[in-house]
Amino acid sequence: MKRFPWGGLIVLATAVFLSVTAEMIPTGLLPEMSSGLGVSESQVGLLISFFAFAVVLTSVPLTFLFRRVPRHLLLMMVLVVIAISSIVGGLAPNFEVLVVARVLGGMAHGVFWGVVGAYSAHLVPKEQIGRAVAITTGGGTLAFVLGVPLATTVGHAFGWRAPFIGIGVLALLGAVFILLLLPRVDHRKHLEVSTNTAAIRAERRRGPLDPTIPVVALICILVAVVMIGNYSFYTYIAPFLIGEMGVPEGQIGLLLLVYGAAGAIGVLTAGAVFGKRPARGLMVALGVTGASVLALALFAGNPVIAIAAFFVWGVAFGVIPTLLPTQLMHEASPAIRDTSSAFYSTAFNAGIGLGALVGGFFLDAFGLTSLPWIYLSALAVGIVLLAVTPALTRRAQRV
Repeated sequence: MKRFPWGGLIVLATAVFLSVTAEMIPTGLLPEMSSGLGVSESQVGLLISFFAFAVVLTSVPLTFLFRRVPRHLLLMMVLVVIAISSIVGGLAPNFEVLVVARVLGGMAHGVFWGVVGAYSAHLVPKEQIGRAVAITTGGGTLAFVLGVPLATTVGHAFGWRAPFIGIGVLALLGAVFILLLLPRVDHRKHLEVSTNTAAIRAERRRGPLDPTIPVVALICILVAVVMIGNYSFYTYIAPFLIGEMGVPEGQIGLLLLVYGAAGAIGVLTAGAVFGKRPARGLMVALGVTGASVLALALFAGNPVIAIAAFFVWGVAFGVIPTLLPTQLMHEASPAIRDTSSAFYSTAFNAGIGLGALVGGFFLDAFGLTSLPWIYLSALAVGIVLLAVTPALTRRAQRV
């Protein structure tokens, strides 16, 4: 029996860790970046939006453009581009150059996510794909548990430019690991299969629409709404912790570490408790997230209640991104699962970008205290959408 490729999967997980950390660095350093660049905190928050929108707009066309490039070489190339964009961002003389660097990083990030999940699946037999993908994407969870808090701590100690440059250097090192340690895969045989089945797909398109399309569309809308709410608040969490909760700047990294560790608990809870009942788990997680954010909104000045609510928010939200794709795969028919995953990724990143944009608008117009209420409104809409899902599922089953 072929040995499980732990080494290759750990290299991929490391690459995911570096890519996600590079994306989310600004969230913990908004005050420092704002003063250092001479722009408002809401403008710094737009750096998350620019990155996410670059992913949404370019991931599909760029992945298609590079479809015949060997996956090993492509992964190494995009990690080098992520490294260059991070280093250029850290050295940027002004906000405009930093925006260009973030857009470049977002384009590479989109191609990266178009390749990395399939790469891990190519390394293992079919019955081990779930395990392999879980290990690889675990690097993203580790980015929130360790990467972002560590970047925040380094930024407070040595200035906001240091973590950008640091993650860039580490990404270059990650590209070397890919070159030396990641097994090659041959993805081009799947392109031949895709070409041979094009006529079958065209014939399928002329028939009736897949009955699960409405419920898939609803879940993608749910994803976008919840992510808009979350990132309208989380993007500006550092100013909220400092301005509303009275947390010293030097302790922001520690609190983000607590939030990340809580998210890891949520991920484990999602798999162990709600893996076979994702809809129920999502309803519980959305409700608990709402309760914790409401507590933050009402008792931000009480450190005991506020920090406890912040921790609970981390646990509850850790469940949501884990169960949403599980729910999607439960609802989508096998014929449209690949397409559903692509739309899910688009909805997720669009939600991140729009959330930072919406949060920045309300921050400027109504102040920090408005941000939890935007999140609560989005969660309420999300709960309604989730409650409608079973009706659409029953309708699809009757067709």
